[in-house]
Amino acid sequence: MADVGKTNTLKIVKITEIGAYLDGAESGEILLPTRYLPESAEEGQDLQAFIYYDSKDRLVATTEIPKAQLDDFAYLKVVQVNKMGAFLDWGLPKDLLVPYNQQKNRMVVGKSYLVKLYRDHHTDRIAASSKLDKYLDIWPARYEIGEQVELIIATKTDLGFKAIVNNQHWGLLYDNEVFQHLRTGQRLNGFIKNVRDDGRIDLILTRGGLGKIKDFAPSLMEYLNAHKGYCSLHDKSSPDEIKRVFGVSKKTFKSTIGNLLKQGKIELLDSGFRLKDKK
Repeated sequence: MADVGKTNTLKIVKITEIGAYLDGAESGEILLPTRYLPESAEEGQDLQAFIYYDSKDRLVATTEIPKAQLDDFAYLKVVQVNKMGAFLDWGLPKDLLVPYNQQKNRMVVGKSYLVKLYRDHHTDRIAASSKLDKYLDIWPARYEIGEQVELIIATKTDLGFKAIVNNQHWGLLYDNEVFQHLRTGQRLNGFIKNVRDDGRIDLILTRGGLGKIKDFAPSLMEYLNAHKGYCSLHDKSSPDEIKRVFGVSKKTFKSTIGNLLKQGKIELLDSGFRLKDKK
């Protein structure tokens, strides 16, 4: 049976003037219109295709890759609002519906929202919801301190940034520990700082201690190689300037400089520092 809302690997049963029919097993044969059919396609060949319902509620296939698939979280733009709800651009000809009862706040054309893609069991269609709370924190938070996790930035709060952790939980990045620009929908790696007794999760974008230095050192060396081996920042530079250039705290910057000095990779100058083999 074809997995609706996902990319499937299906066999080409036959090729006709209007396209290729793919074997959807219990779902029956699914049309892949000619405009999506690779020139090299042959009957009997396996083909990767995304399966969804078209505007006439027929299962259809496409080789185009949507911006999100079933069960994904995605930051998508509203392109239309009508009596059914809001419609999001997810990269396919038929826009993605967010019914009014699935909108946390009334959606507006031209704005983007973080949503969860789900399958409506009444209509069998793929739809989206901005009521994210009902999809998160359902599972117990079992993380180790320092564990690396995948994050999706959600919203800005008075304390910092709410983020989705491993597609399962809410977590929080505190303002005073964020040294780079973050935006809603951004995906990046982070680390578990703490799991509280109430299950709430504190996050951080860099590892603590020596791990933080090891994470930043390659970026600093890359910067030096791209700037003729020289950097004008030093221990008297302001934290804001260091944050603007490197996206790290002054403490991490100074610790990394000290570590690279011990390794003999850089040398200090009155105006900054440089790679030791650069003159």
